[in-house]
Amino acid sequence: MSTSASIHSAPPLRESFIELPARERARWLLDAGSFRELLGPFDRIESPWLPLQGIVCQADDGCVIARGTIDGEPAVIAAIESAFQGGSIGEVSGSKIAAALEMALRDCERGKLVRPVVLFETGGVRLQEANLGLAVIAEIQAAIVALRPHVPVVGVIAGMVGCFGGMSLAAALCSYLIVTKQGRLGMNGPEVIEQEAGIEELDASDRRRVWQLIGGEQRVASALADTLVDDDADAVRAAVHAAFARGVPPAHRSEQVDTFLQRLARIDPASITPETLRDVYNPQGRDASNKEHA
Repeated sequence: MSTSASIHSAPPLRESFIELPARERARWLLDAGSFRELLGPFDRIESPWLPLQGIVCQADDGCVIARGTIDGEPAVIAAIESAFQGGSIGEVSGSKIAAALEMALRDCERGKLVRPVVLFETGGVRLQEANLGLAVIAEIQAAIVALRPHVPVVGVIAGMVGCFGGMSLAAALCSYLIVTKQGRLGMNGPEVIEQEAGIEELDASDRRRVWQLIGGEQRVASALADTLVDDDADAVRAAVHAAFARGVPPAHRSEQVDTFLQRLARIDPASITPETLRDVYNPQGRDASNKEHA
């Protein structure tokens, strides 16, 4: 085979979404040329609390807010930067997300629909700003719930930090949740579980076990997330576009209280495995029925 033939037959290169910083993740999801950042680094909106702890601030406090369009429709993206303080949510970063969602809500209430996307990459509340962070996470959650009757709220958990703590509840409130295999979703992270309940409960160093329990594939198979995609920026973008095309779901997960209580009642705490959880949450076919590849 000639060199030119080998080049032409090679598969197209893929852009890893996980490896992109928050700003570029947001830019990638918006229509080309439409990206416009609000309260960016040059506005120097940074935490007043971190210097008191001897921590160097970041001028955007680890959160990127971008306006633009998705499929030609107005959109806003809140992208959390995992490289700064593990994507933790403090007063400033959380307020930026809450304000962006509340601005989108006001537009929606006036009849101008804005498509909201949250790129979750966070261990939850920032311990140095615990009470302030918790309060603003509640504001984020309230804004998501208020937006849902108007327009789908789309969340993405790509990796490698995942989504934990109070922000895992925010993710669960989203109309549609897109995850990669590398993404993780849980109320408590593996290290916290091991620290509080002991290594017998969960060995945080057992990466295979951790991903079996709370990884993206498992969360889709157990109906706690909606779409599983490869770590491919184009695939993530296609999944986001497809989610908005589906429109507002007839019932959000957080509204299906009786259904989830029935599922919880079928779980035997003494014999929990990834397979038994899939059976409980998705008895019609563990790996296939709720799993969507975009």
